[in-house]
Amino acid sequence: MPLPARALALAIASLLIFGAAAPAEAAKKKANRPAAAQTRQAAKPKPKPRSRPAAPARQPLVRQQTKAAQLDRIYDEYWDASMRLNPLQATFQGDGRHNDQLPNILSPAYRQQSHDFTEQWLGKVEKIGSDGLTGQDLLSYQIFVRDARMSLAAEKYPGWMLPVSQYYNLGSIMAILGSGSGAQPFNTVQDYDTWSKRSLGIPPLFDQAIANMRQGMSAGVVQPRDLMEKVLPQLDAVIKPTAEESIFWAPVRNMPDDFPEADKARITAEYKRMIEFRLMPAYRALRGFIATEYLPATRSSDGLSALPNGQAWYAQNIVQSTASTLTAAQIHAMGQQRVASLQEQIAGVMKDNRIRGSQQKLLRSMRTDKNFQYPNAEALLFRYKQLQQQVGARLPSVLDTLPKAPLEVRAVEADRAASAAAASYQQPLPDGMRPGVLYVNTSALPSRRRWSAPMQYLHEGIPGHHVQLGLQQELDKLPRFRRLGGDVAFVEGWGLYAESLGDELGVYQDPYERIAYLHSALTRSARMVADTGVHTQGWSKRQAVDYLVKTADMPVEDATAEVERFMALPGQTLANGLGELKMMELRDKAKAAKGASFDERRFHAEVLRDGSMPLDILEAKIDRWISAPAAGTAPAR
Repeated sequence: MPLPARALALAIASLLIFGAAAPAEAAKKKANRPAAAQTRQAAKPKPKPRSRPAAPARQPLVRQQTKAAQLDRIYDEYWDASMRLNPLQATFQGDGRHNDQLPNILSPAYRQQSHDFTEQWLGKVEKIGSDGLTGQDLLSYQIFVRDARMSLAAEKYPGWMLPVSQYYNLGSIMAILGSGSGAQPFNTVQDYDTWSKRSLGIPPLFDQAIANMRQGMSAGVVQPRDLMEKVLPQLDAVIKPTAEESIFWAPVRNMPDDFPEADKARITAEYKRMIEFRLMPAYRALRGFIATEYLPATRSSDGLSALPNGQAWYAQNIVQSTASTLTAAQIHAMGQQRVASLQEQIAGVMKDNRIRGSQQKLLRSMRTDKNFQYPNAEALLFRYKQLQQQVGARLPSVLDTLPKAPLEVRAVEADRAASAAAASYQQPLPDGMRPGVLYVNTSALPSRRRWSAPMQYLHEGIPGHHVQLGLQQELDKLPRFRRLGGDVAFVEGWGLYAESLGDELGVYQDPYERIAYLHSALTRSARMVADTGVHTQGWSKRQAVDYLVKTADMPVEDATAEVERFMALPGQTLANGLGELKMMELRDKAKAAKGASFDERRFHAEVLRDGSMPLDILEAKIDRWISAPAAGTAPAR
């Protein structure tokens, strides 16, 4: 699912002190319905239709409208203010108003500015309070307050001392932006001038990264050596002796033909000076510092717990990314138990279908046996379209809430097939001009296995991302911080939960397809074990790699990349798995509480109808739904 711009946005967000999504425009009539119902009930006796006693029943409605409208205005103002504070985030959101700006997001002054900004807007929202809010108004309030408080709590830990790794390399991020292959547009003369002005901020930003890393060296807060060794080749790929050889020259090479000749000449000369005298010196300075000063000071340890207050830092990461109240030790144990359970389930499927040999041997056969390959690209694409029909036939038994936009299955375009995922989802345009699209990568055909298609369709298409993101997009009255953002644990958790519905939807008919799903779930659980193992259990990188190779049967190079990713982004890999497990837990809770009256379709509709949200807020919402006297699914507002 992730698109390049989204990946960049996540990388930038990991560098920012104030990274939680910001708020916005509002649904100014959202709170009216409950109060209006109360007014109608109060009016039923009607002893004197025009008498004063009717007024008290109307006052709560007026006050409620005023409170909701006040919050909506604050959210709207806050979104625009946050885009001004963080122009890079604005660029990644498609807001081009600040594309010429690049503040020093790593500086002490910016960190203080972000802190004051968060406190200021949090104070404005909390001053109004949540009393009397219901529905989307209550959820927006809870999400806003939680995100702001999480941002403030994260300031306790010196993430700013670790501004560079191979997973969030400022040099690579700026190179992609400046090459025209990222979110920065290069369509008009003004666009070219805009990037030139923004590039003025790159040398100070790199200088600040160096200063922050020096402070980290003094404080004992440094990256593992393995991560930083891989930064040097990334920087080397950008550093070139002439402008014309640089990735930053691509916009000049691709300059539109209809630009006036005078502008073409000016831009060409200006970009040559910018690249050779502004950008390349900054890159060389960053590379030189890392190679000569920082690498010798990096640590041989791998986990966050090796850093000062590292255990608490990791616990904060868990809460911020997953909203889970579980400790790292509990997550570690839960992951181990789930791995064992899934291994037993795989063994059961093998036994029932008389598949002989060890699980490891079976999995390797599934990856290499040519019988699991597609004969041609058309057969691969046809399989996904077939799955769409199969799921559609059984879908009403598990879900009756669908987005208005249809879903189309298409092959990935040839010019982006080399870097595209096996399957990915593109949201529809809100004006109905484009449907949701499930892209199938029909290149590298030997790597596209038959057994992977069902779970990928369920995850990316229906009932996965197309349903969840499509329905969220239709909530056009939500504040922008909810409409344009998304909680990863919820979004990816729902995608994984959708995979678990394969049996009910009749798509895991082949035992190998069922085993593939179970092994995918096992791999996610093994990642959770390895992540918590490295950061809280004293595991070394080698131990974690060996565990993934042995338990999930990963190739060594894949396992190494996984471990290095969560060394650089501690706790990040937990969000998806915990999101899926939370949704399973909430379903089981609702089923136990409602007994024979439990309707899985109503549960799924309730999970989806309000858009994505942190898992603790989702749980509170589902608890309210469970305890409601007649818990139907009111239309999302």
